[in-house]
Amino acid sequence: MSSRERIMSLSLRGQIAATTALRQVGKPYVWGGGSSAGPTGGGFDCSGLTLHAWAKAGARLTHYTGTQFRQGRRVPFSQLRPGDLVFFGGGTGDPTHVGIYVKDGVMVHAPKTGDVVRTIDFAASPYYLSRYRGAIRPTPR
Repeated sequence: MSSRERIMSLSLRGQIAATTALRQVGKPYVWGGGSSAGPTGGGFDCSGLTLHAWAKAGARLTHYTGTQFRQGRRVPFSQLRPGDLVFFGGGTGDPTHVGIYVKDGVMVHAPKTGDVVRTIDFAASPYYLSRYRGAIRPTPR
């Protein structure tokens, strides 16, 4: 596969992951929820949502935000593409939250107990920007 074909393939896979995550909007947050097959216990937690979305795009991720932070290539904020994983919180330890970049500063994520999978313009949110830890682009199997 040429470099150009590989870039196009990764871009398409990222789009598949973002679209898959967007299809989950409105599903409840469930701690520990989500698998490669879809929601478990009726919904998703943040890393279960990303695991599911990227499974549909051909990448295998673990079900833990801290490990997902190390399961791909680092991407600068200025080069985010649909499907990239964006991470937040945790101080100097592992990040505590992950979402999937959609476009224009927007991510889809499963925020917390009592909430549902939703989109948010994290790039315009003082809360999320102050907790932003970085992004990775998962590598397909």
